[in-house]
Amino acid sequence: MSYGVSAALQAAIYQHLLADTDLAALVGTAIYDNPPAGAVLGTYVSLGPEDVRDRSDMIGYGALHMIAISVITDAAGFQVAKQIGAAVSDALQGAQLTLTRGALCYINFDRATARRVGTGETRRIDLRFHARVEDS
Repeated sequence: MSYGVSAALQAAIYQHLLADTDLAALVGTAIYDNPPAGAVLGTYVSLGPEDVRDRSDMIGYGALHMIAISVITDAAGFQVAKQIGAAVSDALQGAQLTLTRGALCYINFDRATARRVGTGETRRIDLRFHARVEDS
């Protein structure tokens, strides 16, 4: 197994989301690899945790990254969060990302969970993607 491609994959996903015009129309530049300190108000997208599993074979090293990307909003109801979630999904589904290390074989949507956070009006959607990479 190789975890060596992880940072390159995260950077490519982050840059790809920042460059997506449909997503930018909904959240501007409020896409974070690390949300700002303190309470963040409004609506934003945040790269989240990942689980990684070995997918090496006889030809070389590889890994399957299960990546979470979250949409967080204090907008009333789930409509805004779902529109942003759809834009994130559209941007990443089948994207051809160029990595600074290794190569992306594919990235596909796996699942999403939508919920209220605590007792407040904050809504959160956690989208999960599977990304298969090879380390060169």
